[in-house]
Amino acid sequence: MMWLQMFWEFFKAGLFAVGGGLATLPFLYDISQRTGWFSAEDIANMIAISESTPGPLGVNMATYAGFQALGIPGGIYTTLSLTAPAIIVISIIYSILNKFKESETMGRIFYGLRPASTALIAAAGLGVAKISLLNLPLFEDSGLFSTLIRWPSLILAVIVYLGLVKFRWHPIIYIVISAAAGILLDL
Repeated sequence: MMWLQMFWEFFKAGLFAVGGGLATLPFLYDISQRTGWFSAEDIANMIAISESTPGPLGVNMATYAGFQALGIPGGIYTTLSLTAPAIIVISIIYSILNKFKESETMGRIFYGLRPASTALIAAAGLGVAKISLLNLPLFEDSGLFSTLIRWPSLILAVIVYLGLVKFRWHPIIYIVISAAAGILLDL
């Protein structure tokens, strides 16, 4: 039964996560809350690992989530579950779109999808920032503002941002530096 539910959950995510890998994050948070297959902290790890490995972000995260829940077969299964809607939809759209290449209505439809994709990505970014930069459980327990912010993580985020703006090195350099800092500083 879990296999069927997992297929359905990731199939829905693949069907409705328009805008790329980060657009799958709200779906992963929802799956996490409803099923308990993985935690919000696992999602933060999914993002870090998915950004560090080759391939599409959403597919990498689905593979990681499936692996967390059901091992290697689960990783393969969730990857296929997430990509199946894209294959189906693209096949259907291609056959229809060929007939309406110059249609103004189709152009408007795709233009209208942009704000929805932006909102999904922004929500995902805020969710990641909340998990990585804030320590809500400790703050709720202690009530001290000084415990709310994960200062080492915030400092690392600022350093990476300033480095990106000033030096414009390849992102993999920042990923490696951040991974090393995470290991050394236990972030």
